[in-house]
Amino acid sequence: MITIFSEKHRLRNAKTELFGGLLVSPYENPSRADIILERVNSEKLGEVIAPKEFGMKPVLALHDAGFVEFLRVAWDKWSQTEYKGEVIPTCWPARRMSTRIPDFIEGKVGYYAMSSETSINKGTWEAALASKDVALTGAELLLNGDEKGIFSLCRPPGHHAAFDMFGGYCFLNNAAIAAQWFRDNGIDRVTILDVDFHHGNGTQDIFYEREDVLYLSLHGDPCDAFPHFSGYPEETGQGAGAGATFNWPLS
Repeated sequence: MITIFSEKHRLRNAKTELFGGLLVSPYENPSRADIILERVNSEKLGEVIAPKEFGMKPVLALHDAGFVEFLRVAWDKWSQTEYKGEVIPTCWPARRMSTRIPDFIEGKVGYYAMSSETSINKGTWEAALASKDVALTGAELLLNGDEKGIFSLCRPPGHHAAFDMFGGYCFLNNAAIAAQWFRDNGIDRVTILDVDFHHGNGTQDIFYEREDVLYLSLHGDPCDAFPHFSGYPEETGQGAGAGATFNWPLS
């Protein structure tokens, strides 16, 4: 097995997370990937390599350009205000409110954020770019037939990142970017199997109206688990994508 891993994941080292009404140390932190890498090495599971760089084209083939630009400049724009902490959303376009994108960074954060637990720190953007490169390096190795066992150790994670939203510790949707890359390189149909306690609302959102990428998810029941508003059995796709999404919430 080949493992793809980027040291740049440690640039995503936020200090704050809003949880249960308190600001706490983030549960999603550099130790998650480092512990996994340590086990890969201790078990001698195979070579560990760094990712190659794929640039912005695969990102913009999948995500909204305005959203991508927001992620790129969010920390700098936030730092130019009187705010002293990390970027945390506080205001959203809730039901019956305008969907116009505000000019001020506080409004932009709320527009593009799904939830409030995910802060943005100085290194978030660079880490997110490296994470998608980890996924794409694995995809390229598979497509070339060089290896059958590929483990793309992506951090930050991605399956909560939608076409134009971040949240759930996710910024760019690594798996979805890789799936689109496969499509753009001649693979007719791609399947994403998502096994996580939390439903991959972002991946579902991206492919919900498409028939060329099958999305299958096993996750905790959203009646009781984040993200609460996505992942129910009746969500099976729409339009051309009808029947290409399958959700199995587990109690």
